[in-house]
Amino acid sequence: MDHVEPSVTPDALMHEIREIRGDLKRFFERTNQVHLQSIISDLKHEYGDILSKNHVERARECLSSNMVHDCEMHDTCFQILLNFLTATSNHINDGEITDDLVRSYRAHIEEMRKKGPYQRCDICFNEVRRLFEKQLDLMRSLGILKQQEASLPVMDYPEEKMVSGIIEPIASTPRFQILQAVSAETKTFSDLSQLTKLRGGNLLFHMKKLQEAGMIIQRHERGDYVITDKGFRVLSAIREVYANIVSKEFGE
Repeated sequence: MDHVEPSVTPDALMHEIREIRGDLKRFFERTNQVHLQSIISDLKHEYGDILSKNHVERARECLSSNMVHDCEMHDTCFQILLNFLTATSNHINDGEITDDLVRSYRAHIEEMRKKGPYQRCDICFNEVRRLFEKQLDLMRSLGILKQQEASLPVMDYPEEKMVSGIIEPIASTPRFQILQAVSAETKTFSDLSQLTKLRGGNLLFHMKKLQEAGMIIQRHERGDYVITDKGFRVLSAIREVYANIVSKEFGE
């Protein structure tokens, strides 16, 4: 019997194997995504009310701790701000919120702030902004909030302002550590010194950069440091980008 040469070359075989592996990968990604969405849907259905109530209780605790106490408007503002956060937390339970609604809530916070008669009202409203953004983080993770991509053309972004107002202030490990730390809770200068291993003028240099960029503020002279709405939004955006990049690299 004559010897018959194989009709499939090694290169063609490897190409076929790669195609099969690619098909399998896409299949598992789709099935895993369906499974993940099913889990998330069950979580929203079974635990939405619990998560919502937990956020309200957490908001009550944080407002009690971080609002300005020696203020004649404290009790009134506390109830108004807690009511606002209670209303927004309901979306965790009902599972529906849109970008437009988020923008309207943010605008409502700003309208309430304008009615605040004191400069230190910023402290209380920065806490409300922080708590609201944490609610949004949870809603994103549960798939309740899916933000649309920015529609502004790339060439229309002001490069110098983006660098000086966003990128440069956080382009440093100590400053990013500080921003992350104050996003979780208020921190004293001593706390941040222990965290960054920096002292005196070295730490003040980084604190000043973040303050000038409007990402953190100090409650009062020699007081604790807290994150601002801008700081929290910048930090959230960076975390989201990082998570996106890591998930794609891991998936490949």
